This record gives sequence, structure tokens and C-alpha cells, in this order.
Amino acid sequence: MELNTVTDAFDRVVKKQKLSSSKSHEVIDQVGNEIEQALAKIMSPHDPSSPVDSRSILTELKLKLHAIAPLQQLEGCQKELNISLSKYPKQLDKFFNPDISRACRNVDFDFHVLNQIIANYFYQLGMFDLGDSLVKEAGEPGEPEAAMLKFQFLVKEAEPEAAMLKFQFLEMHQVLEAMKVRNLEPALNWVYTNREKLKKNGSTLELKLHSLQYMEILEKGNPPDAVNYAKTYLAPFAYLYKDEIMKLMGCLAFRGRLASSPYSELISPTRWENVTEELNEQFCSLLGQSSNSPLSVAMAAGFEGLPTLLKLANVMAAKKQEWQAMKQLPVPVELGKEFQYHSIFVCPVSRDQASEENPPLLMPCSHVLCKQSIIKLSKSGTRTFKCPYCPAEASVGQCRQLFF
Repeated sequence: MELNTVTDAFDRVVKKQKLSSSKSHEVIDQVGNEIEQALAKIMSPHDPSSPVDSRSILTELKLKLHAIAPLQQLEGCQKELNISLSKYPKQLDKFFNPDISRACRNVDFDFHVLNQIIANYFYQLGMFDLGDSLVKEAGEPGEPEAAMLKFQFLVKEAEPEAAMLKFQFLEMHQVLEAMKVRNLEPALNWVYTNREKLKKNGSTLELKLHSLQYMEILEKGNPPDAVNYAKTYLAPFAYLYKDEIMKLMGCLAFRGRLASSPYSELISPTRWENVTEELNEQFCSLLGQSSNSPLSVAMAAGFEGLPTLLKLANVMAAKKQEWQAMKQLPVPVELGKEFQYHSIFVCPVSRDQASEENPPLLMPCSHVLCKQSIIKLSKSGTRTFKCPYCPAEASVGQCRQLFF
């Protein structure tokens, strides 16, 4: 990992700095001690008949300081530190290219839409004041009033759902803030309102919220109230979720000592955190939004793919070729599974990833190749060809495009 290399280099610089500092203090202490001893001899009470020879004391001090050689010691450790410091920026320049613009394509952004995307990012994080400030200040330099009116018109006419989305995110964060202080009423009200939609999603959020509320009542030492709550709100789930309900009822036998009971996980703080996270995911799902902001996902994916793109830009520049005009990159950009939202197909013959220009085609034998591979095998469609994976023969007209 390149980052590990940079971290190791930084650790070496820190180590050298600590050694240099330690050595400097040691040398200064040695010099200080010798000077103090010399001063003590000069200032000490002495017999008037035999006065102290200050000149000889200072000469002795000079010899001792010369033997210590403070300048040579300080220069030696400082030199090693300076060497490490001079190497570190070079390693930073090597692994962190300061000019990342070479890895960017020239894209004509709609800056009004881009501003709205950024504002929605802040709204989704609960930073409503920051999102509102961005919306108000968005505009072209030199024409703030006209640009602001234009932006407001575009938001009003082209994106009427933006204000509603902000209001819905505001509602979501009010619910989440209430859960932080263990107030489940807003969350339960939202679940009741969206019960049918949550059922279609296969969510058990309502049961989990009632379970948290039941355990909260039981922990406060009110078994009768907990039983009544279970009869009212948990009983309807008993048929489908028998095991979960039995665990909750078993907690009654360990009232006052739940932390040491077999059901201790039911009062764990992480249980509240997990339910809060699920509520956030379900809320965003019903809004048609990802629980992870699209802007943050795009930025994270860009950071992960940036080293590959920078290397590509360097190679293409050395060959005096332009890569920004290419419809498909000549090298794969590997991203983690968390960034893979759609199925992809890689032709087993050409090893190329399918695209709109080169879609996957299903042959009569049920094997799949990309269009360009089939065209090559069929000599541009002039004859039948044999499947590379079985004895079956096919023609271009028998192949059907697949859609993922």
C-alpha cells in the first residue's frame, strides 16, 4: 500500500526528531552542569590567605567543554534529522500527485443542479443551515442578485421536489435526535404512518422499536407496565416472530439483573444504534434515496480510482495520446464491492467488459459472448460459427441481446 509507505517514512522522521531532541537536551544538560560546577567553585567561601584562582577554573572548564564537543554532537544528530526531512517531501511528491486535474475529464456541469446535489448532501447529514446558506449564496460571481433569482426560479420550476426533500430529511433527523435521548414516540408514529410500505420492504422495524420500548419499561422496574405493553404492542407479532417474543418475555424472570442474564444483548447500547441505523436506511429508502449520500459515494469512488487514472494519464501523456476522448478506458479501474450497484458482464473470449456499443449476446446454446467477439467468430456475420464452449453452431441472426 502506498499510504503505508508514506506512513512509515513519516514515522522515521518522527523517530529522528525525537532522537535529535533527546540528544540536544542531553548535551545542553552536560554543558550546563559543567558551567554550574565552575561557578560554584568560584563563588564558594575560601580562605583569604589562599584566594581562588579563577583563571585556572575557567581554563579547566574550557578543556571539559572541548572534550564534550557540544557543537559536533548537535550537528551530527541534526544532520540525520535534516536528511530524513529532505527525503520525506520527495516521497510525498512521489505518492501524492499535487495535480490531480490530469485525471479529470472535461465535463460540462450544470452548476445549478450540482449546487442542489451538494445542498441535499448537507440536508441528508442534518446540516440544514449549511445547506440553506449554499442555496442562498449559489450564483455567478459579479451578479449575485441576478444569479440568485435565476437559481431560485430553476429550483421552483425545475426541481419542486427539492423543498419537499429537505422537509422530509428534517423530519428524519427530528426522529433520529429523539431516539438519541431514547424517545421512541416520533419513530413509532412514523412507522405507523408508513406501515404498509415497510411491510413491502420486508422490514421488521416496528417490532424492533416496540422491543426497545418494552425493555426500556422493564429496566425502569415496572414489570406490570411492561407486561401490559407487551400484550398491546408485541402480541400481534407473536405468530410470525415467536422466538423473539419468547426472549422478551424471558427477561421478566431476570428483572433487576438483566446485565448478567442470558438476554443481556437486549439491553446493549449497540441494539439502539443498530435500530437507529435501520430507521435511517428505511426512511431514505421510502424517499427513494440511498442511506449513503450519492455525493459521498461518488467522492469515495473517485478517491479509490484516482491512482489508476493518474497513472493512465502519465502513460498516455508519454505516448502523446489523448485518453479523455475515449469512450472506454483502456485499463480497468478496480473499485470495492461497496461501489458495485449493477451487474456487469465480461466477455470470456475478448475479456472486455460489455458496453452499449458491445452488448452481451445470448447464443442458442445459452452461452453468452460480447457482440464484437461474435462478429469476429462469424467473419462479420457471413457464416455460422462454433461456440467456444460447446459443439453447438450458431449464426449472428440467432443471437439475442441480453439486458442486465
